[in-house]
Amino acid sequence: MDAKKIIHEQSLPLNESISITLQVNGEEKQLQAMPAARLIDLLRNGLELTGTKRSCDIGRCGACSVIMNDSLVNACLVMAYQANHASITTIEGDGFSFIQDAFLKEGGFQCGYCTPGMIIAAKALLDIVPIPTEKQIREGLSGNLCRCTGYSSIIRAVQRAAAMKLIIDRCSAGGNV
Repeated sequence: MDAKKIIHEQSLPLNESISITLQVNGEEKQLQAMPAARLIDLLRNGLELTGTKRSCDIGRCGACSVIMNDSLVNACLVMAYQANHASITTIEGDGFSFIQDAFLKEGGFQCGYCTPGMIIAAKALLDIVPIPTEKQIREGLSGNLCRCTGYSSIIRAVQRAAAMKLIIDRCSAGGNV
């Protein structure tokens, strides 16, 4: 059988929307999306969560970083159907204030475009490695590009955030600081 005929006979409904259910920042969201839509499109256009930035669209800059099912991902590389029934955390979610505070205190941003992705990547790193070394921080942020700061202030911000998280965790557990 001719390959062209097989492909033609199995036409996919690419112009029909599909139903997507997401858990975004702790809230269930239901959307209709085209099969070729990406997670970044669902977040920015469908849910108006514009803190997740669109930049390179090919997964090289990290501006669109989100946490999906406890893993750091580039939202520009995740297709809508892949995110169906996933738990997504964006920069608009809770649990980032201590990291944002550390970025402010250490000057870990200039233009601010990469900052949401950097903060998401820092959160993903600190969830796995509570007290990271500088090398671990560099590796944890390696998928995120900043064209303004030179990274020193960002690394200091993540180190400060790690120290702040340790204090917050000890206080929450009823321990002494």
